[in-house]
Amino acid sequence: MTPRNITRRAALAAPLALAAAPARAADKIRAGKAITSSFPFSGLELGKEQGMWAAEGLDVEIIAFAGDGRLQQAFGAGGLDFGVGSGPGMGYAAKGVPARAVAALANEPRNMAVLATNNSPVKSMADLKGRNVGVTTAGALTDWLTRRLSVDRGWGPDGVQVVPLGEARARFAAMKSGELAASVSSIEEALAVQERGEGHVIGTFGEAVPDFHTHVIFASDAMIQKSPDTVRRFLRAWFKVAAFMRDNRAATVKSVAHTMGVPETVVEAAYDDEIKMLNYDGTFSAKAVDVIRASLKDLGIVDFTPDVKQMLSTEFSAIR
Repeated sequence: MTPRNITRRAALAAPLALAAAPARAADKIRAGKAITSSFPFSGLELGKEQGMWAAEGLDVEIIAFAGDGRLQQAFGAGGLDFGVGSGPGMGYAAKGVPARAVAALANEPRNMAVLATNNSPVKSMADLKGRNVGVTTAGALTDWLTRRLSVDRGWGPDGVQVVPLGEARARFAAMKSGELAASVSSIEEALAVQERGEGHVIGTFGEAVPDFHTHVIFASDAMIQKSPDTVRRFLRAWFKVAAFMRDNRAATVKSVAHTMGVPETVVEAAYDDEIKMLNYDGTFSAKAVDVIRASLKDLGIVDFTPDVKQMLSTEFSAIR
């Protein structure tokens, strides 16, 4: 065979060899969400549907929990790489949980509401004093907001009797039986009950706590230390998801309604408030972080006011 033929065959074979080479497998990661019934957290599923995670070389396994406490327990057991949970959940890192917040996900709690059934004696926020109010888990966002409301109303941190009962179905059953006078839940959960004619929204928390991070993104300490590039890829994908949710209303409403298991009309009604509270670059507010730090002792998450560095990492998102 002549040198010219050898060169020609090599040139023809090169594209075939490249085509046959296997593509790099996506990195498998485990991402938890504190609850299923959350518009912002439904971005995990939307990102999978729209290919945002795959575009960053990530294969995301999504795991749902019954509250922040359970999410943090999973981090403690080494069962998660990332998580989306509440701002007050940042306090668990100061308690020894090996995970810290790496980005702010949502700001003031426009998406959290107080719900009561039709037979409840609670008709307004003022009626909550001294009543049993259901929340997801102790130390969760629902717990924090209820106690904050009680303090702001001048009733003290125990002016409302907080009852942790997990997911929405358990809390709604307890309200129907009279065990609970009301429950704190996502606005979508509350609107779905209202749409069915089984209860009514008493009020929301959007105006009550303006300087706040309702939700944050957590990463395990192992991921932060050993694979910071994976953290950056996860965050890049997440904020593409957030932008998609803002810019594509119809597709977002359809996806979120499916994930949450509520009618599209409910998500449509909540959409504007949800979008207004989303954070689009992960920047932490110094005021919001201080509000959360000051509350952690009252919530019983820790018995001291933790340093900011114990709660979050500024390696991936700024704090201003």
